[in-house]
Amino acid sequence: MSKKFFFGGSDTEDSGEDSLPYPKPLARSAFLTPEFDPHTYLSTLRNRHQTLEDLRADLRSRSQDIGKELLDLVNEDYEDFLSLGGSLRGGDEKIEEVRLGLLGFKRDVEGLKNMVDGRRKEVEALVNQRKEIRKQMQIGRALLDIDQRLGELEQSLMMTSNGTHTEDHAEIADHAFSDSGEESDDGLEGGIIISRLGRLAKQYLLTERIVKRVGPSHPFIVKQGARMTKVRNTVLLDLGNALKQTDGQDTEHMMRVLAIYRDLGESQEASKVLRERKH
Repeated sequence: MSKKFFFGGSDTEDSGEDSLPYPKPLARSAFLTPEFDPHTYLSTLRNRHQTLEDLRADLRSRSQDIGKELLDLVNEDYEDFLSLGGSLRGGDEKIEEVRLGLLGFKRDVEGLKNMVDGRRKEVEALVNQRKEIRKQMQIGRALLDIDQRLGELEQSLMMTSNGTHTEDHAEIADHAFSDSGEESDDGLEGGIIISRLGRLAKQYLLTERIVKRVGPSHPFIVKQGARMTKVRNTVLLDLGNALKQTDGQDTEHMMRVLAIYRDLGESQEASKVLRERKH
């Protein structure tokens, strides 16, 4: 494999020192590789026709050239470097201005935050107030419903203001379960009375459920307690009369009356009436 050499003189010279082959200058790119290693680099120069002293001189010259280039580079940017230092003068004042601006912005944000929190609390209070108003409206409707249902029960039971039956109600009850007239007519009218008592009992139970939903401690409910008791006692009284007047062989009517007692939770009262009926 042939090697190329750099000749210092011209081709016309036949003798002398300039006609000898000289090695090429050291390539600058060889020193720029990231994995550059001096020992490895020197080992690649074993076929270089150059004395060690000349190689040392070339390396020293290369180092001087690099130092000169670095100095020139610093000199070129030195003026910009000095101007940079001058531009940094007065930076404390600017930093203070920025700091004061940030403090003002922080105060504004905190003010807006407090205002939003205040609005949120106002909205929550209004929402809670609205819920309370709705609740009171529902309670008011329930109280009106209770009063209306008690009035209808009292009217249906033909009760007087002191809670007793009117004469018309007593006459109807006695006539419904009397022994006069034809047996078929008495049974039909008795069945109608029992159906009527069943509807009244259901209406009373519904009124009780509304009372429980409102709460027994409500002042209106406490005041209406006497009316509730009178209506319940009147229904039980009519049920007792119906149970006493039923024929022992008319088990259908008897079971219907006992079912109404059971719905009202008065099974013991029904047993008491049956015992009195036997006597």
